[in-house]
This record gives sequence, structure tokens and C-alpha cells, in this order.
Amino acid sequence: MLPKISRGHGLLVPVIPVIKERSNVMLRFRSVIGAVTIISPAHSTEWCRGKGKTSMMRVSRLSERISRIEQLLAENLMSDQIPVPGDSPQSFEANTTASSSPSNTQLPDSSSVRVHFAGKELGVISLLTGTPFLFPEGQEWIKARTGQPLAVDKLCPERAPWDKERGQTFNTVLMNINTNTCNPYELPDWRTVQVYFQAYKNSKVMRRVFPVIDPDLFEETIKTAYSQSPSTFRYGQASARVCVIAFLTFVSRLPDVKHFVSTTTTTAPIDHDLLATKAQFFMPQVLQESASLDAAQAITILTLFELSSGNMRATNYYAAVAARLIFMLGGNLSSSQAVSTDTCSQQKHSQLRNLFWICYTIDKDLALRTGQPPTITDENCDLTLPPGYLDRAFLDVEDQEAPWYGPVFPFDLRLSIIKARAHRELYSVSSLQKSDAELLKSIRELDDALEEWRLSVPPKWRPTVSFSSEASDPNMGMHTVMLRLNYHLCMTIIHQASGRCKAWMQGQSGMMDGVSSSMALSVEASRSSLCYLEAAEHVVVDGVFWTLIFYPMSALLTIFCSILQNPLDPYSREDLGRLNVATVMIERIFLRKLPATELVHFKLVADFIVELKRLAECAIDKAWAEQRAASH
Repeated sequence: MLPKISRGHGLLVPVIPVIKERSNVMLRFRSVIGAVTIISPAHSTEWCRGKGKTSMMRVSRLSERISRIEQLLAENLMSDQIPVPGDSPQSFEANTTASSSPSNTQLPDSSSVRVHFAGKELGVISLLTGTPFLFPEGQEWIKARTGQPLAVDKLCPERAPWDKERGQTFNTVLMNINTNTCNPYELPDWRTVQVYFQAYKNSKVMRRVFPVIDPDLFEETIKTAYSQSPSTFRYGQASARVCVIAFLTFVSRLPDVKHFVSTTTTTAPIDHDLLATKAQFFMPQVLQESASLDAAQAITILTLFELSSGNMRATNYYAAVAARLIFMLGGNLSSSQAVSTDTCSQQKHSQLRNLFWICYTIDKDLALRTGQPPTITDENCDLTLPPGYLDRAFLDVEDQEAPWYGPVFPFDLRLSIIKARAHRELYSVSSLQKSDAELLKSIRELDDALEEWRLSVPPKWRPTVSFSSEASDPNMGMHTVMLRLNYHLCMTIIHQASGRCKAWMQGQSGMMDGVSSSMALSVEASRSSLCYLEAAEHVVVDGVFWTLIFYPMSALLTIFCSILQNPLDPYSREDLGRLNVATVMIERIFLRKLPATELVHFKLVADFIVELKRLAECAIDKAWAEQRAASH
């Protein structure tokens, strides 16, 4: 059966039904690894009896697909063994008995997590982060599957092309400050701060998503910051000053705030790089002061700013300092555990908890994006959700006229808790020691937790397990885009861990059913991410390139590896179509109002996708050529 082309965008869509609610693949996976009891295909067929002719046909097609995958595994993976760095190149073709050797259980040299896909150890960090630092063996695998040399400068750069390096910008700003004999400690114009402060207070949407300050308490922060001349400091004033600078740096980039300011007042443009650099001048003084709410707010806001700017290195540093400050102030404990009953103290602690949850969500994302261990450990935190959170989490977040019920944060807090579990149980250093059975058990439990979360979401906002380009979501908005992308990300990272199972190399037929189905779910979730982002193009606001680019790029890498692993699979041609349209889609979404200084970064992303597409096409052509040659 041939794939069908959607006229609207040229994206290849399979004619066979997409994976539906708790899809056949999911049910097969869950039945195979339930309680880590491995069953045979015959038992799987028995389980499906009585489900109707349509269900049997779908399961039959799925079984045929898994059989093809397993046949390829038997032909290709049984003879492929990827050694750890330092082994000789010849060992790449070593037999599978080497899989249990001590060298293969050696821990990484750094804190980075190693990349596995279908039994192949490709590099460090993780495919889901989009940081393609491939081992030589990973490069050899790609070369073997495609028959083509890699454009190393495009596919294996010194850093991910969507990880911005701001060091050069910082040096330029620093030189301008020195040249102009500008006082680096000078605060922004007071009237400008007041304009953006008022705009932030008026924007209920931004206050719900980014509760970075308490408006009442921030009045005192502004008063403290501007109470003395720039050349003098009172102890504790550095934190207030950098808090004001950080606040203006970040909120002046928020869409609703910018729109309000541009339509109601006339203010000079904000130089974000200059303000971010000035904030860094205050850091030595801030770190010498006692921990305070102003300091915690300032560094949390700077963390958000650097993350939204694509500066992952600075984000990492700021996030760690912010977390430490919040712990020092007791923000990791719930309000019910606060000792003071003073109203002002309770108000400050409530804001500290807001900062804690912002830092918690960022910390869990960073662990997955960078491969570094999380700074915040769940064991040391009270993860009781904010009062009333579940009641307001799925109200119409983007309704400016709705009453103020409290913050909802950038991501659903419960999804962040699941991300923390996923990293701890699947990607931490200790989790690398798990057996296949233990790993699949963790995957099953996390999958259950994710499904429990999904079913708890009201139907109006509930993500579907799979999303095709022919589906629709009448409630699309930026908040639902982030919700959907994070759900599919969680599905991907949970099931992608099955690529580490030794069953890929050892050919354990019963175990392979569960492992293959789990990997198929990971790839399907990546497809859904791309389809949903394309469908939601009209609601994506300008200026979110660095915030969103991580999601499609990680999905593209997963799909790319799936094509290389299974080039003869019918889905591979469809997935190649997704790679074909990815550059155009990303250009349409992200190039709108992208500053000229950012264009060079976008070109790196585009070049990376083009190289993925070239290699994937070569892999498919090579596989079909070999099959034709073998049949003659």
C-alpha cells in the first residue's frame, strides 16, 4: 500500500491508521513486558483474540512490521558490536560474544550519558537532546549504513548547532562598555523599568506562565535598587540591582509585554545583550551577600533569559546557583512546613516556591538536553503541588480576561516530575547497570505514570498518543503546543531507553518483541512532535526559536536513526519525506522576525537537517540496491 501525500504541505502520511489511543503498538509493548514477563508471539496472538476483525488486521500488520525489524536485526545487528572509545577499529566487526566483556560495561569518562539506538552505542549525551557528539564507532555505523562519508563539520560540530555561544557577544559588549567609559553598574532608566513592570502586571498570561516576581514585593526591590547612587553600595543592594536588571532583560522579550509597551508608550529599544552583560558585573557582589529572595529571583530570571536565548552553558551555571540559593532559603519545602506565620514572610515563601518550581522544571529539562546530572534531587524536596494547581492548570491559560487564579508555570509540573524519574531510572549513571528485565520494568512503570497523567488532563486539552498531519486540535495555543511537545518528548525519552537493551545484540526472540515495540513507540512519538508543530505553526509566536528548536531537532535525530536502522521498512520512505519538509517547516516557523544576528545560527540548523536527509536517503537507496542485487 502506497503512502498518501497531503496537498497542504507535501508531508507523506501513511494510509494505514495512525497509532490511536493506547495504540496497538502500546498494547503489544505492555502485554509483552507486563511485570517483565516475556511472552512469545503465539501468546500475543492469543491475547488479541476476540478483539474483532479490524483489530486483528491491525495487529497482523504490526506483527509483520516487527518481524521485518527483527529480521533486519538478525541479519545486521548480530554481527555488529560497537566498542567503547579506545578499542581498535577492527573490533567494530567483532562477534556478539564481546557484548558481555568488561570493556562494554565501562562507565563514561564524563558525566554525559551514552547514546544507544537499537543496540548501537553511537556517542555521548543523548539523541533526545539533539547534541550529536558521535563516537568514531557511531560515525562508522552511519557510514556503513549509508555508504557515504560524513560531513563532520555539519553532523558532528564542536557543539550542537542550536546551542548558541554568547561568549563572542559578551566580549563585544564588554569592549563597548570599556570604550564608551560606561559605568557597568549603572541601572536602567527608572521610567523604563516602571513601564515594563506595569506591562508585566497587566499581562495575566505572562504572570501565569512566568511567575518570576511577586508584584507587591518587587515594589520594594525597585525602591532598594534605586535608593543610592550607582557608585555606592549598601550591603544587600547588589541583589536588588541585579534583580531589576534581570527582570527588565527577560520580561522585555515576552510577547504580551512587548505588545503592551509598543501600543501604549514610547520607549527606547531594550539592548538585551548589554543588560545581560551588566547583570554579570553584579554577580561577585551578589555571591558575597547573604541569600535573599532578590538574589534568588535575579538568578532564576537570568536562567530563563539564557535558556530562551539558546545559551546552554550560561543556563547551566545560573540554574545551579539559583537552585542552591532556593535551597538555602527553604524554597524546597512547602508552605505548610514554613516556620513563620507572619503574612509578609508567608508571601515571600510563596514566591520562593514559585521560583523553586521554575528552577525544578528547568533543571529536569537541562538534564535531558545536556546529559549532565540534575542539580535538584527529588529526595531533598517537598514536591507537593501548589495549592489549587490542579484546578487551574487547564483553564484557558491564554485568556487575558480570565480572573487571576495563580501560576501554571511553563510546563505541567507533573510532567517535570516524570522527566526527573525518567532521568533517574533510565539515564543516570546508576541506571546503566540495570539488566534488560530491570530496564524494561522501569520503562513500563514510567509509561504507566505518563499515561495516568495523560488521562488526568481534561478531554479538551488532553494530548492524543499519536498525532498525524490529518488530525486537528481546535484548542491550539502556545501553552498547548508546549504541553503536547513535552508529552511526546516524555514518550520518546522513556521508550528510547530500550535501545540500550542487550537483546538487540543477543537476539532473544521473546525479549525482542517488547524491545522492538518500545522503540517503535519512541519513533512514533518523534513523528507526532513534527506533525503537531507543523499543524500549530499559526499559533507559534515570534522569537521562540531557541525555546522550541530543541523539540523538532531531537525528533529528527530519532527518526534519522530509525531510517538507518530499518531502511527497508515501509515507514522509512515516509520518514524521509518528513526530513525533506523539516527545513522548510522550521524556516516558516522560526525565521519570522529572527534578528539578523541569529541567522547564522539558523543556517547551522538548516545545514544539519540537510545532512541528515542526505544520509538517510543514501541509506534507503543502498539497502534497496543490495536487496535487488541479492535477488538476482
